[in-house]
Amino acid sequence: MNHLETSIAGIKLTGFVEGSYAYSGRSSGDTVIVGRLYDRFQNQFTLNALAVVLDKPYDPTKFSAGFHTELLIGQNANLIRSPGLYLGNQADLPHLYVTLNVPTASGNGLQFKVGRMPTLMGVEVIETPANPNWSEANQFIYVENFTATGLSIETKFSNYVDAQFRVINGWDLVQDNNQHKSLMGRVGFYPDTLSSIGIVGFWGPEEPNDNLHKRSGVEGVLWRKFGNTQVWLQGDWGKEQANAALPTPTQDATWSAYGAWVTYDFSATVGLALRGDYVNDKNGARSSGAFGYPVLPPTNTGHKFGSATATLNVKAWPNAMVRPELRYDSSSLLAFAGHANQVTMAVGVAYVY
Repeated sequence: MNHLETSIAGIKLTGFVEGSYAYSGRSSGDTVIVGRLYDRFQNQFTLNALAVVLDKPYDPTKFSAGFHTELLIGQNANLIRSPGLYLGNQADLPHLYVTLNVPTASGNGLQFKVGRMPTLMGVEVIETPANPNWSEANQFIYVENFTATGLSIETKFSNYVDAQFRVINGWDLVQDNNQHKSLMGRVGFYPDTLSSIGIVGFWGPEEPNDNLHKRSGVEGVLWRKFGNTQVWLQGDWGKEQANAALPTPTQDATWSAYGAWVTYDFSATVGLALRGDYVNDKNGARSSGAFGYPVLPPTNTGHKFGSATATLNVKAWPNAMVRPELRYDSSSLLAFAGHANQVTMAVGVAYVY
């Protein structure tokens, strides 16, 4: 046990430290890799993150309580900060919630979570060492929220089905930007220990001072393991009703996205992760320059883009990961310094404790 576990019974301390380097021959102004998130700095060594996680588990068999919080410090934190919580340009609390458990006959309990929680959407997560690839897919960046602040009601009905339902301030908001709340829910199916299916839906107003026009959509994620190989498939569809924040304010905007991940472990210390993704932002609602960083310029009313990525995951050192990566991006616009495509080379190094 670590020192904190010894001093305060039941509280666990975990986290990770990560740094990286990335290079693209078609960066914007030789400083920014266009359309990217954590790997956005061109030809620079980056102090990505120091994550400190404190966790106090609850007991699902009785009335109990727990909490989970994560402090993220570094250049990654600047991009997931939410309005209403400001700890500086390079610090954030992406997780900060309390869990209250009510026991049920199944023994799995009914959980009420209150606070700021990671999204229910997607394959990839904020904490990059947990992802198949080092960089983030376009789906993670452009069609999902990172976090949600509000109330989550969750339960596991059996070994085969679980569900979560949330009432939240909105996408990536700590302080609400309008007077109405948003809804998000997920149902998970687990046919066996080697496969899962997750279905997510969302609905609610997301634009500042606009209670009327709603964003809605659905997502499906399939996971399957075959020996040393794992496969994930993700599909997204979303819609936002016509409003002043859209590139074409008088027209509803829709988007769709698809992604596939395949990992293969050659051994306990070396693995390969392949990913392909495609986003059809047919009305420019998710990728237009009018919506802030990160963007795929120019400001647009319609855009299709995708990427193909190969990452080598090396775990030859205890608790450490070295992740060289090669990525190709393509766009229907001249988004990459006047070109329709770009190639990026990068390496990330993380220590997980």
